[in-house]
Amino acid sequence: MVIGIIGAGASGMAAALAAAENPQVQVVLMERQARVGRKLSATGNGRCNLTNLHCVSGGYHGDDAQFALSALDAFDVDATLAWFRGLGLYTVAEESGRVYPYSDQANSVVDVLRFGLEKTNIRLLTGFEAVKVKKTNDGFRVESTEETILCDRLIVACGGLAGTKLGGSMSGYKLLRGFGHKCTKLRPALVQLKSGWSGCASLKGVRTNCRASILRSGAVHSESTGELQFTEYGLSGPVMFEISRDACQGSGEWICRLDFLPDMEENTLRSELMRRRQTHLKAEDLLTGILHNRLGRVLTQAVGISGYVPIAQLEEQEIAAVCAAVKNFEVALTEPMGMDSAQVTAGGIVTAEFDPETMQSRLVPGLFACGEVLDIDGDCGGYNLQWAWSSGRMAGLSAGRM
Repeated sequence: MVIGIIGAGASGMAAALAAAENPQVQVVLMERQARVGRKLSATGNGRCNLTNLHCVSGGYHGDDAQFALSALDAFDVDATLAWFRGLGLYTVAEESGRVYPYSDQANSVVDVLRFGLEKTNIRLLTGFEAVKVKKTNDGFRVESTEETILCDRLIVACGGLAGTKLGGSMSGYKLLRGFGHKCTKLRPALVQLKSGWSGCASLKGVRTNCRASILRSGAVHSESTGELQFTEYGLSGPVMFEISRDACQGSGEWICRLDFLPDMEENTLRSELMRRRQTHLKAEDLLTGILHNRLGRVLTQAVGISGYVPIAQLEEQEIAAVCAAVKNFEVALTEPMGMDSAQVTAGGIVTAEFDPETMQSRLVPGLFACGEVLDIDGDCGGYNLQWAWSSGRMAGLSAGRM
C-alpha cells in the first residue's frame, strides 16, 4: 500500500514517520519547497518551542476546538517527548512549561526529523508541487509538472496561510475544497498589532514586562502577562501573540491597556515617586530604575510633563498622573499585521467533515488531513506544534493501517 503525503512540515513529517512504522507501507512525502521543515526552522525565533507541558489543560481554538482532543489525548506531551528522545533530540522545559531543544536551535528539531525520514519505505520528494490531485477508482493521483504519484491513501499536511514568506500558502485549502470540503474564514493569529500612536515608533525596540488587556468598545476581549516589544508600527512580543487572536476583527473601538508594573500596587509606586521629589533629578528621570529609560520618558511626556522640570517641582496630581500612566496606559489599535507576519492561521477546513479519531475525511474515503490546514489553532507557547505532532501522527497511523 502506498501512502501519499502532501507537505513536509511538522505535521507531514510526523505523519510520514507514523505511517512508515508499518513495514508493508510505502510512504511518498511530497514537499514543494527545496527542503523540509522550513517554517519549523524559523519558529520560536529560531529556537523551536516544540511543545508545552500544559497543552493537556486546553488552549485550542476553532469552530469546534473539542475536535483536537482525541489526537492530543492519543499522542500527548509525554508521548511526544519520548518520541523525540527516540529520534535523538534532547530537550529542556522552562518554568512556563515551554519545551525547547537543549541546543536552543530549531535546526536540531528539523535535523532529527530529517534523519528519521531516511527509511527504506519513505521516499522524500522535495521541489514537488502538486498541481493536480484527483480521486481514482483505486486511490489518488497526484501530479506535478514533472512526475505523477499514484497512492492508495492521501494525507494533506500543507499547513496554513500564515508565514507566507516561509512557505505559507492556500494550496491545502484549495486542494481540500476540490474534494468538496468547506473552509472557514482565515485570519492571522499569534500576530503583531498595529497602532496609530506615535509613541510606538519612539519606543521601537524597547522590551518590557507588562500585563496587557485588549478591549473592544470598553469590554475586555483578552488579556495576559508577559514580554511586550514596541515596534515602529505598533505592539509585538509574546504577550501580544497570546492575546491577538481575532483582535481588531469586526466593528468597535479596539484598545490595548498596558500595566507596566503588574506586580506593584499603584499606591506603592506613588509613594516611591513622591519620595523622589527630594532629589535634584529632572522629570525625565522620574521612572529611572523602575522602567526602561526610554519608556519612562515617553510615559512622563504623555501626561503632559516636560522632561526638564525638576521632580521637586512636580505637583502631587502630576505624580498621580504618571502612576496612572504606568498602571493603565491605553494604546489605540488599528489592525493586525498580515498573514506574512502571523505565526499561525486561525480558521481552516471545517473539522466536522473529518473523523477526530482517525483524521479521515467523512466525504472522501482514504483522504486524510492534519495540522494547520484544519480549523484548529492553539495558544502561543508550543500548542500549535503539539497539535501538528499529534494530528500528524494520528493521520499517519490511521492511513497506514492495512
